[in-house]
Amino acid sequence: MVLFGIGGSTAVTSARSTLRQAVLADRGGLDLFSVSDHPYNADRLDAYAEIGVVLGRTERISGLVSVTNLPTRPAPMLARAVTSLSALSGGRLVLGMGVGGLWDDIARLGVTKLSPGQAVRAFEEGIRLVKQLGGGGAPVTFDGEFYQVTNLTPAEEAIPPVWTGSVGPKSLAVTGRVADGWMPGHAADWLSERYRTSRPVIDEAAKEAGREPADVVTVYNFPGRITAEPLTKTRGDDGRWVGGSPAQWTEELTGAVLEHDAKGFVLFGPGGRPPTDDDVARWAGEIAPAVREAVAK
Repeated sequence: MVLFGIGGSTAVTSARSTLRQAVLADRGGLDLFSVSDHPYNADRLDAYAEIGVVLGRTERISGLVSVTNLPTRPAPMLARAVTSLSALSGGRLVLGMGVGGLWDDIARLGVTKLSPGQAVRAFEEGIRLVKQLGGGGAPVTFDGEFYQVTNLTPAEEAIPPVWTGSVGPKSLAVTGRVADGWMPGHAADWLSERYRTSRPVIDEAAKEAGREPADVVTVYNFPGRITAEPLTKTRGDDGRWVGGSPAQWTEELTGAVLEHDAKGFVLFGPGGRPPTDDDVARWAGEIAPAVREAVAK
């Protein structure tokens, strides 16, 4: 199944309209509602508080923090948070996880600043530990470089699928070894140089870990305009997707699924802004059903 979602605003001033849009997406049959995680910004909603309220207001859509700022949300507590949200929502959650990039901002929260190499090692430890802390089973003792827990009983609720936003080669290899999905950074798509050079790193690491590369799905954050009439050019001079009519979007996304094995798309407006209500309506009512029908054929 191809997944379709929208990226929601985290602005405090947009809280009411964001919740309204999440309900529209849910009623429209979309699969994902995604928010970013920047807890050092006071004008932004806490990502997990926002997702919790969204899940409480909706019935079928899954929540995704894209991606969790792991340095500010230690793995054992993150595991407790996501298994709790999953239990409360009937499993409607995907766990996005990231290395942490804006370290000067992260450090303002009192978090110890890590070197790039340390951050990637902590990232892999965090994913491995989180995955052990759900689904029941024997108590977990974990003695890592960054995380140590002793005789900690896992939650009975399963850990949701883990998707990363890895960019560098070391974190891409972590994705291949331990994650379930990848969202290419900087809104890169299947025709980008970033994808062409990054996906093979994931696939090779997966094989070296005894996994199938297909076990790590690719889901794209995909900004663009949805226009009433077709555009003459749907991609700019730099090769990036600009947008187009629903028929043009359908053709592009169907090709991405059939020719490049894309597993999902999260819609943003131009420049990474949240989509408008009209965009959400066309995305849910026209584009997603048309792509699903074309793929099924």
